[in-house]
Amino acid sequence: MEQLTPKIDWLAAGEALLPEIVALRRAIHQEPELGLFLPKTTGKAKEALRSLPLEILEGPSTTGFMAILRGPENGRTVLLRGDMDALPLNEETGLDFASRSPGAMHACGHDTHTAMLAGAAKALCARRDSLAGTVMFMFQPGEEGHFGARAMIADGLLEPKPDAAFALHISPNVPSGMLAGRAGALLAAADKFVVKVTGQGGHASQPHEALDPIPVACEIVTALQAMMTRRVPAFDPAVLTVARITSGTTNNIIPETAEIEGTIRSFSERSRRTVHEGLERVAANIAAAHRCEAEVTIVPGFPVTHCAPEAFAFARETAQSLFGDDSVITLSTPLMGAEDFSYVLQQVPGAMLMLGATPEGAEPSSCCALHSNKMVLDEGAMARGIAIHCALAEAFLNEGFGA
Repeated sequence: MEQLTPKIDWLAAGEALLPEIVALRRAIHQEPELGLFLPKTTGKAKEALRSLPLEILEGPSTTGFMAILRGPENGRTVLLRGDMDALPLNEETGLDFASRSPGAMHACGHDTHTAMLAGAAKALCARRDSLAGTVMFMFQPGEEGHFGARAMIADGLLEPKPDAAFALHISPNVPSGMLAGRAGALLAAADKFVVKVTGQGGHASQPHEALDPIPVACEIVTALQAMMTRRVPAFDPAVLTVARITSGTTNNIIPETAEIEGTIRSFSERSRRTVHEGLERVAANIAAAHRCEAEVTIVPGFPVTHCAPEAFAFARETAQSLFGDDSVITLSTPLMGAEDFSYVLQQVPGAMLMLGATPEGAEPSSCCALHSNKMVLDEGAMARGIAIHCALAEAFLNEGFGA
């Protein structure tokens, strides 16, 4: 691919905006909100965009919105996305701007995503006359298991579809200012499952008079691990984790039921389907062998986050032209996390990049990770986040994915 050289010094633009974007991030961080309806966060994002030449589009299902910037030319359209919701955690960072909302914390960096996207909107609006097309800024709630992207798509906010889509996800475990990504599967599909084993309760002194579901549940757990190693291809991997087993009320009663709960992570629809079918088969037949019954419920989660090869190559070249050849880490394997930006990438070719934000003086491999209630970030990395958002938009509108 031909080297893509930004026409504008986007890094300087990002650094100039950094103080107000840090202030916005901290304001959002102090008042985290969960789920699809985030009135305070949405209000802060809209206030940051007030007076800019943007068209705001909203739907009924969430408080998410699209902000549309139309350049003077009716060319390509590119989407930039930032998610806005927090996690159900009690923050223990000790920061001056720590969460003031018990049971909620921005432990996944969505406060920075929202602030960086607002910064990119400001920077691109300031250069609107030089844009060769349209930029869609997707401010999305409900990423943390609430299917916010899917809801916004169902509300029609992705129509007409853009020609490409990009997103950033900040990470304290990537060196600050570096970008990381890969072509193909970047993040896994994530499904939940529950297996309810039903037997017959009785007295603990007379197990032969009952149908004890607890040893049956335990046998199902070990059999599932064997199934994973023998039915799922080694080069199309999946991970099944049993995270909870619940049963019983006291020590001298054999309960009637036992429940097994866990997650399934996979990188293709083939391995995903193999695990789903194997889970149902193993649970049903082991239970039947012990004269019990097993009811399996699988709750499909986010699909695989798949980065189009041409989009990742374009994003890597754009970042290298902006920050230098050593600024991008190409990951050799996918990550087992999951993201609902995957729904956008099912509709539009694009890519997600991880933006490093290791705190000063910390080691990327050992500092508190995403979803930790002690996670802190290097806020200075947000200048690069603003810059890469802008550079991707400018370069794509000018050249598409290139040769």
